[in-house]
Amino acid sequence: MIGFDLSEEQVALQDMVAKFVKNEIIPVAAEYDKLGMLPMDVAQKAHELGLINAGVPEEYGGAGMGMMESCLIAEGLTYGCAGIATSLLLNSIAAIPIMFFGTSEQKEKYLKLICESEEIKFISFAVTEPGAGSDVAAITTKADKKNSEYIINGRKTFITNGDLASIYVVLAKTDPSKAHKGMSAFIVPRGEGIIVGKKEDKMGIRASHTVELIFEDVRVPEKNLLGKEGQGFAVAMEALDRSRALAAATALGLAQRALDESLKYACQRVQFGKPLISQQLIQKKLAEMSMEIDAARLLTWRAAWMVDQGKLPILESSQAKAMAGDAAVRAAVEAVQIFGGYGYSKEYPVEKLYRDAKIFQIYEGTNEIQRLVIAAELAKKVK
Repeated sequence: MIGFDLSEEQVALQDMVAKFVKNEIIPVAAEYDKLGMLPMDVAQKAHELGLINAGVPEEYGGAGMGMMESCLIAEGLTYGCAGIATSLLLNSIAAIPIMFFGTSEQKEKYLKLICESEEIKFISFAVTEPGAGSDVAAITTKADKKNSEYIINGRKTFITNGDLASIYVVLAKTDPSKAHKGMSAFIVPRGEGIIVGKKEDKMGIRASHTVELIFEDVRVPEKNLLGKEGQGFAVAMEALDRSRALAAATALGLAQRALDESLKYACQRVQFGKPLISQQLIQKKLAEMSMEIDAARLLTWRAAWMVDQGKLPILESSQAKAMAGDAAVRAAVEAVQIFGGYGYSKEYPVEKLYRDAKIFQIYEGTNEIQRLVIAAELAKKVK
């Protein structure tokens, strides 16, 4: 039996997030976009509401919610501000490697650290490097084994919350001769040898902190290895396969905001003696935005449902991420067009939506990479 109704608890969660976004995020979104800073008071309130570590099991201090609930939170937060949401949601992504590959001792120590602290604590996922974006196997950060510890040296870039994090999940080469099979993942507490480099001055999602991280002889005990040595690529890819529905949900939040703002404006704005909504070309834009958003939402919910069923939705999560990212960009473009000259002004919210939207075709694996993954998964079905 297939159903599309949310449970009472899920509807209540949506309502709670919507109220939080209306009261706490939307009023400050433009200001912090201009400043290029995360409003830490808003982040703290989100933490107190249980929105930061929603997917972490209750036994470790999290809310114990499923991926479906996490996606509802992600869409709601991004409706208010994609930049603020990106930083608030990062824990939900970066904690996944520990949740699925960590030992009981690692989970007990590090998941509880980020969940049970009264003051918000961030965990960051350090994978991307200046010469290794989509080509993850090209990373050059090294982790050399010395007795009972690893010594990490290298440079990471475009690391969300890198300057705010208390813990990092770091991907490094333990055997450079083996390409992706020589990569390992580590839990690295913030400390000596971790240097925060430049903060990126971004076009969009400006309220999220995106920085360069430099690792200089960072000593990590052997017990902080995630999974087995050489398993790092699998750790990273499986984590992204599970979290990609979240990336799709964030794109949905922005796309829905673009549609809502456009619809409201089209009903109010009068041109040639009639509201814009009466013009067939405007109707076409709104109708296509609505169709694409709903289609992307269904793909996203399917991927989230599969994660909650214990499945690894490689194909489905890539479909959702690519579809939702493209829908967000098109919705933002059409929103600016519907607003006309006002859409190009910072006085109206769609200008920011336009700048924020592009990231959804880039991060968490570019949409070009998603299409390669989709094609590869389809090829596996041929007998």
